[in-house]
Amino acid sequence: MACRGDKDDEQLAVGCVSECHRKHLVKTRGSQFNLAEFCEQNQGGIIDSVISGQSFRSVKWSQCNPAQPTSLHYMSPYQLNAYAMALKAVGEIIQDYDSDKMFPALGFGAKLPPDGRVSHEFALNGNPQNPYCAGIDGVMEAYYQSLKSVQLYGPTNFSPVINHVARYAASVKDGSQYFVLLIITDGVISDMAQTKESIVNASCLPMSIIIVGVGPAEFDAMVELDGDEVRISSRGRYAERDIVQFVPFRDYIDRTGNHILSMARLAKDVLAEIPDQFLSYMRTRGIKPSPAPPPYTPPGQPLQTQI
Repeated sequence: MACRGDKDDEQLAVGCVSECHRKHLVKTRGSQFNLAEFCEQNQGGIIDSVISGQSFRSVKWSQCNPAQPTSLHYMSPYQLNAYAMALKAVGEIIQDYDSDKMFPALGFGAKLPPDGRVSHEFALNGNPQNPYCAGIDGVMEAYYQSLKSVQLYGPTNFSPVINHVARYAASVKDGSQYFVLLIITDGVISDMAQTKESIVNASCLPMSIIIVGVGPAEFDAMVELDGDEVRISSRGRYAERDIVQFVPFRDYIDRTGNHILSMARLAKDVLAEIPDQFLSYMRTRGIKPSPAPPPYTPPGQPLQTQI
């Protein structure tokens, strides 16, 4: 059960921004396409191979007390909470596409020590000069430590995190890198208009957004942001392309909410639209792939010299 109230919108947004280098091979279950050739043979499978670069993790807090069992951030000694379960499951999928497994983790929606300043963009590990966390385990540790050090506080604003990633994407529009932002949320959003504008602005950049919904709430707003049926728009401007994919996490766990039913299906659906979104950006800008690297040739056996 999610904590509710004017300022206790509860949610965790996890952003993974992978810099996809064009010359790498991307394989999908049951099909494959080579980024070096831009073959378009993806049939909605999951990406199995290398998307390298860095990833950003961003966590949205709330006023709900994580010590209370009613909170989706509840720190149970016996099992992962809803957000931690989604973070670990989806994060372990995403981290395989990052070259160094170092993830800058950002939080938003909390009062920070020592003065109680409300922030929507702070280093999850408490170090703004170096917000990197080592792997998903490092992100999980930073998440738990932040629950003990910051005061959860609303509202729930998506746009600052999207704009944060968009600034990085805007600096490398030559096709050498592609960014993917992963947001894990309970469906509550306070800045819908601003978020739509941020998505419309980001639709012309080399980036995609994956939204994973947790908890029992309705996700109508997230479905709207997905834009599969109606292209998202803001102030009369339509998104240049669809860059958002929404997946309800509860569809992949059992009735107890403690066990994932199918990691393969979750991975497939989380990453389903990324190949087409990546290719659409490259095609519309006429970006040509780098030449494919030569095939690997193992070194020859040393010559045997007879005495």
